[in-house]
Amino acid sequence: MQQIMPDPEPINKFALFELGFRPFFLLASLLSIFATAIWMASYTFGWTLPVATVTPIAWHGHEMVFGYSVAIIAGFLLTAVRNWTGVQTIKGVPLFLLSLTWLLARILPLFNSPLLFEWAAMMDILFLLGLMLAVLHPIIKVKQWRQLAIVTKIFLLLVANILYYLGVFHIFDQGVSWGLFSGVYLIMALIFTLVRRVMPFFIERGVGYQVQLKNSNLIDVTSLFLLALLWIVDVFLKQPLLTALSSLALAVVHTIRLSGWYTKGIWQKPLLWVLFLGYSMFVLGFMLKAINFFSLFPTSIPLHAFTYGGIGMMSLGMIARISLGHTGRNINQPPKILKWVFLSLFLGAIVRVVMPIILPSAYLYLIGVSQVLWIVAFVGFLSHYFMIFVQPRVDGEPG
Repeated sequence: MQQIMPDPEPINKFALFELGFRPFFLLASLLSIFATAIWMASYTFGWTLPVATVTPIAWHGHEMVFGYSVAIIAGFLLTAVRNWTGVQTIKGVPLFLLSLTWLLARILPLFNSPLLFEWAAMMDILFLLGLMLAVLHPIIKVKQWRQLAIVTKIFLLLVANILYYLGVFHIFDQGVSWGLFSGVYLIMALIFTLVRRVMPFFIERGVGYQVQLKNSNLIDVTSLFLLALLWIVDVFLKQPLLTALSSLALAVVHTIRLSGWYTKGIWQKPLLWVLFLGYSMFVLGFMLKAINFFSLFPTSIPLHAFTYGGIGMMSLGMIARISLGHTGRNINQPPKILKWVFLSLFLGAIVRVVMPIILPSAYLYLIGVSQVLWIVAFVGFLSHYFMIFVQPRVDGEPG
């Protein structure tokens, strides 16, 4: 492994582009606030969404999947790959340019111009290409071939995004649906892969006492195989029975994995229980998807267990911890506001996923409440973390 050499130059007071997590965690958090506010204005209050070419619900889905979620993944990988390989990932101008392509892909559609939407599509595809190359370069340099599974998932996300745009431009009929739902499953696959590497580590070193968590290679392989099966039978083959059976199997497998990671000390640490509850929302989503073989509630309910609950809580918990650790701060003494931030998001997930099953007549109001709780959570998060992202590390180290 090659050694990461400290930067001999003085550390800039403005450190936003010193390491990948900084701009992408910040931009993703800002997007989650503004895009949710726009979606609330459109869905809940009937405002006309100023986006040409695409339906409001397709825009909302795309921004949360290929905007918010992919930006979180970009920030995580551009930071983690440096640790895995010992090779410095992009920083400075290249990182700024990669961030700019992502930002343009988010902003240009809001000008309500078909031409600018086409430019946004090109920027979005260019961003994923650039991210894939930025992650691939250090992996190839040190020949860590086992990391290519991560790069493969980024490539598949690129394909899914292209499918989405082919649907938007009426080139491929199923493109929007196939692209968006494929994006959700691929992000889940990435989360399950990455969390398997870090979540047991975080728990074992974070609870404050000796604990040996249980892991199983069989569970690891089975969970990804079953998720790939669910992706195919749900998105492409449209097989309700196989979708329900594979979802049920996934609920069982992930319950076994999560039970092996449980220790009561997590409830004293917000940075740990948010990950545990976030993972539990994935399990709930698989259970609801299996039960919905009988068409008991809208398909959006298990979908939002995966997205709002699982992806939302896991991503916010991860970026809160990573941002502290990689800026030289004490991860065992996180900001006190995080407890309330995570509770707001968890409550929002319950309101979005569970309450509509109990009170279907209040569906529209419950959606509005969940949107507000999401915005409150990310505003609370950024109120403390904004300066963490833009200021240098507190220990004077580069990064």
